[in-house]
Amino acid sequence: MANKLMIVKVRRSDGENINDELQWLGNSLGLFGLRDRDSSCFRIFITLVRGARRNEALSSDNIAEKLHLSRGTVVHHLTKLIGAGLVVREKEGYLMRENRLQKVVEDIQRDMESVFAELKDVAKEIDERLG
Repeated sequence: MANKLMIVKVRRSDGENINDELQWLGNSLGLFGLRDRDSSCFRIFITLVRGARRNEALSSDNIAEKLHLSRGTVVHHLTKLIGAGLVVREKEGYLMRENRLQKVVEDIQRDMESVFAELKDVAKEIDERLG
């Protein structure tokens, strides 16, 4: 399965508020769009981060109930988070791919470095074939 992740250079505020920091991190990873008027993706992200700290998988129904969102809205955002490579689905429910955000970011960095290494190799092959 292909992952699609957008990295956005977002100016970081000086705030010490943990929610502001989480919002900045999510915005930098391109997770939260303008259409997310009620911050449902952000709220789901926070719920999954908290669950990860407890190694707790959450079902879409459980998340929907906790956040007072429709299951359809939750599934839509979970699909986006899975596609970005941040969340995995297991039999018990949904989890962040790691239980620490720093580890998630390190994994994403490693994934991106692997993609860029392959891009460089293919570009080199093309250049050599073109002469």
